[in-house]
Amino acid sequence: MTAAPTLVIDGCAIATVDAAGTEYRSGHVVVHGNRIGAVGTGPAPITDAPRIDGRGCLLTPGLVNTHHHLYQWITRGLAADSTLFEWLTTLYPVWAGIDEESVRIAATGALAALARTGCTTTTDHHYVFPSAGGDLLGAEIVAAADVGLRFHPCRGSMDLGASSGGLPPDDVVESLDAILAASADAISRWHDPSFDSMLRVALAPCSPFSVTPDLMRESAALARDSGVRLHTHLAETVDEQDFCASAFGCTPAAYMEQLGWLGPDVWFAHAVHLDDAAITAMASTGTGIAHCPTSNGRLGAGIARTAALLVAGVPVGLGVDGAASNESSSMIEEPRNALLYARAVGGPRAMNVRTALELATIGGARVLGREAEIGSIEPGKLADLALWRLDTPAHAGIDDPVTALILGSPPPLAALLVNGREVVRDGEVRTVDESVVGARVARAQAAVVAAAG
Repeated sequence: MTAAPTLVIDGCAIATVDAAGTEYRSGHVVVHGNRIGAVGTGPAPITDAPRIDGRGCLLTPGLVNTHHHLYQWITRGLAADSTLFEWLTTLYPVWAGIDEESVRIAATGALAALARTGCTTTTDHHYVFPSAGGDLLGAEIVAAADVGLRFHPCRGSMDLGASSGGLPPDDVVESLDAILAASADAISRWHDPSFDSMLRVALAPCSPFSVTPDLMRESAALARDSGVRLHTHLAETVDEQDFCASAFGCTPAAYMEQLGWLGPDVWFAHAVHLDDAAITAMASTGTGIAHCPTSNGRLGAGIARTAALLVAGVPVGLGVDGAASNESSSMIEEPRNALLYARAVGGPRAMNVRTALELATIGGARVLGREAEIGSIEPGKLADLALWRLDTPAHAGIDDPVTALILGSPPPLAALLVNGREVVRDGEVRTVDESVVGARVARAQAAVVAAAG
């Protein structure tokens, strides 16, 4: 017997982002608990369930953020005109002062911002673990539960300090043994592989210039033994290319291949500077990419070859990246910027608006290995849904709702559902008090910057 519907969204345009690209000019979605029960054209054939009036709105799958650094929400605006390596060396001493409380505050602010911009699932790549910082991964997991987003925290790591030829200062790196023990503990404490999981863990050594080859190999072995995914930064800047050429005698992508870091359980952040051989290798192995166009522009890192990646068949999702290199951290701006960057280098047909929406939804779900659960609006999938208000003066007169969403100014959210639970309504996050969170963020930011001197 089918459970009674718990919610009906009615009268809205719908972009399902299913394999057929099904869309409705006016349709409905029926939600049963945390699952989508039905989607179709016209009014819902149900009268006895709570309803959201979707007239004037577009319903899409919730957006999926495949790369972030939540703790950076309290270090926004610093080193605003620096290259990546300059930016990192400026901020490492500031980040050395983070602790459990400041990370929880930062993560709450960053996650609320993501929710307000249509994000229902987010990763986080946390790789700075000061020795006296406390349970930093646990702090952001608490924050994600408070805000109500589906969460994929990545237990990051750095073991190659400046004294050994790496970029980070020695006081923010850990030993190999400590990292592996903490990584195994994170998996055993938090990873939930179930279909409707709100919490899945990945392992994520930081980058070729901040970790040793041994850490990369051992992390991959542990992740694969434990059935979790692998993540790292790759090929973000020319500086990284030069570092890998000097240290390893090859490109960053070739270095990853040597270490066994290609496969359908791996996704890389950025991947701006890839040659044809690297794209072919990633396509043949099912390795995913988190494309972060806004952050890449903010740091002047370059423009990823997104069109070539998609043509080759590489799984591609979108990410806002850390808030210190993307101060807005607006998930709905990423598909627009991905489209604009792709067209800026590849011409007007390099990417269309529906491909941009796919990158932000089913593309991200595929990168995280969750395309059977989230990323499109289909019966049986989880009820992660974003209802965008397109009857505002800023969008009135744009006939195609998907074009209005992607190319128009970011619209307000009428509602955001995560796992069937309402997180945003009428543009307001309902799970946390954003004014209180904002005040706490300001105090935490002042304290961590002052402590760095």
